[in-house]
Amino acid sequence: MKGTQVSTASEYREGVAYPPVHPPDGDTGRPPADLPEEPARGSLVRGLVRLVRPYQWSKNAVVLVLPLLESGTAPWRAVAGALPVLVLFVLASSATYVVNDLADRERDRRHPVKRHRPIASGAAPVPAAIVLGAALYLALLAGSAAVGGAAIPVLAYAVTNICYSFVLKHVSVVDVFVIATGFVLRVCAGAMAASVTISSWFLLCVFSVCILLGFGKRRHELTSVQNEPSELHRPALRAYSVPFLNSMVTFAASVTVLAYVSFLQSDAAAGDMRQLRILLSTPLAVFAIARYLQILLVSGEGGEPTRTLFTDRTMLAVGGLWLTGFAVLLAVQSW
Repeated sequence: MKGTQVSTASEYREGVAYPPVHPPDGDTGRPPADLPEEPARGSLVRGLVRLVRPYQWSKNAVVLVLPLLESGTAPWRAVAGALPVLVLFVLASSATYVVNDLADRERDRRHPVKRHRPIASGAAPVPAAIVLGAALYLALLAGSAAVGGAAIPVLAYAVTNICYSFVLKHVSVVDVFVIATGFVLRVCAGAMAASVTISSWFLLCVFSVCILLGFGKRRHELTSVQNEPSELHRPALRAYSVPFLNSMVTFAASVTVLAYVSFLQSDAAAGDMRQLRILLSTPLAVFAIARYLQILLVSGEGGEPTRTLFTDRTMLAVGGLWLTGFAVLLAVQSW
């Protein structure tokens, strides 16, 4: 390990990548046993808030996509109908983060970056985390009873992610597919709550783009930890290789474009309007995928897809153009 460049933890985001370490010769990469634990930072409340990762809640906005796209001339009414399900997914995803960090706390304590997570660092004591997780699940069950059948995908998401936290995330390929399935369940729940049509092509589009982002994240992680002690790796990474992940990223990108165009062609919009939507939005979708591949394969970024999508100026510009075009077409169609 001599000559390895040392990078500070501040240069890395939690869950994005594993930073290079520079242990003494013969060291395993664990912090020396005689060093005291880093003191917990902030109050208990702050630690518990960090534990549920509010910055990740934006992922649940996928719930609102089909109500916006398939509700015809009354999208906001459909969105209002889907908002309770959005809240349920915030509860379910927050509870999942608590369970995940409880399950990984021992491994996280040995990791140079993840040891700063609330439970691993002591900012959120285990008993308090257990109480928080139980409260979130109880709130989820109570809310599910109020929304009826639309809660079925939410409960399926919650159960699947409990299995993911303890078993499935350690199985290569399965780990990425489970994450993608979670987004498909979000889309289904939103459509059911808003009483709009569930498009199979759109579900395939969501699934494939999540596969693209998931394998892209694994590729970034794998290239970041190749010189690290194996005990610090995500276990599933041991069954991945960069060529395999490159192939999966390319495959998923192709399927995403095909599914998106097929969704537009199967849309209920009539004649010329359908063709106009295809003509205007497809180049933007293809460009967005090309930009993500450039970030991943050329810039070596993409370890945290959510942050990439919401901070890259080019991606934000493309998203803004897509939303503007959608709003204009919706206004024309309504008029």
